[in-house]
Amino acid sequence: MRYRVSCATPTRDMSDEELLHPADDSPAAVDKADGPTEAPADAKDVALAAMKAERDEYHDRLLRKAAEFDNYRKRVERERRDHADRAVADLLQELLLVVDDFERALAVEHGRTGSAYVKGVELIHTKLQDLLRKQNVLPFDSVGTDFDPNRHQAVTYETSPDHREGEVIGELRRGYMRGDHLLRPALVKVAKA
Repeated sequence: MRYRVSCATPTRDMSDEELLHPADDSPAAVDKADGPTEAPADAKDVALAAMKAERDEYHDRLLRKAAEFDNYRKRVERERRDHADRAVADLLQELLLVVDDFERALAVEHGRTGSAYVKGVELIHTKLQDLLRKQNVLPFDSVGTDFDPNRHQAVTYETSPDHREGEVIGELRRGYMRGDHLLRPALVKVAKA
């Protein structure tokens, strides 16, 4: 830190060291000879300690603000990714409705095997399935498994002596996972006693 000392002689900048330990011909030394205007050494140490404490406080504030900004930046990035993932999931759910329609059409038209219509629908269905696979969207099997409310939505219950209580005995609409996350629950028929 540098100070500017004003006196009758031309001004010059003085360093901290010069102010604390002035040479005999310096203006501060002349002032010292005039009377006890200089603070005792203890006061200088106290002032220096106060300045260091203030500096440390500002440094701590700076570090906290930098950490807060870094956390803010990470949160915004995470929210942006979550928003993008939700948008993709919404689109994929709409595509799944189209896949359902194709699967129903294929089930009805299998009587006309070899027809151009069936082959065309099968081709479109295959392309849609490939697109979903690229997005890590995969169907899961439900029939024969136990009813899981986290993966299945029961549409109907049916008494069946051939199946155990709570077993999924039919699937009305396939369920899909996107990675480890449920994209759409399966609509299922569940056995009851």
